[in-house]
Amino acid sequence: MKVFRTLAAFLHKNDRGQDVAEYCLLTALIALIALGVFLHFSGGMQGMWNSANSSLAAGNSTAGPGTGISGN
Repeated sequence: MKVFRTLAAFLHKNDRGQDVAEYCLLTALIALIALGVFLHFSGGMQGMWNSANSSLAAGNSTAGPGTGISGN
């Protein structure tokens, strides 16, 4: 029984490192979630940009030269 009390006292004294490890794991989890959200939305933004670019290129090719507003 004395060995168990000694072990419990030792573990109770040295639990400060556990808090640091838990905070590090929590911070890493939050960083991974943020990275996932960023990558998810950046893919959506890239798709929207490509769609707008395709529409502008198609509109430019159907307009042809001389049909737009001239700066001269």
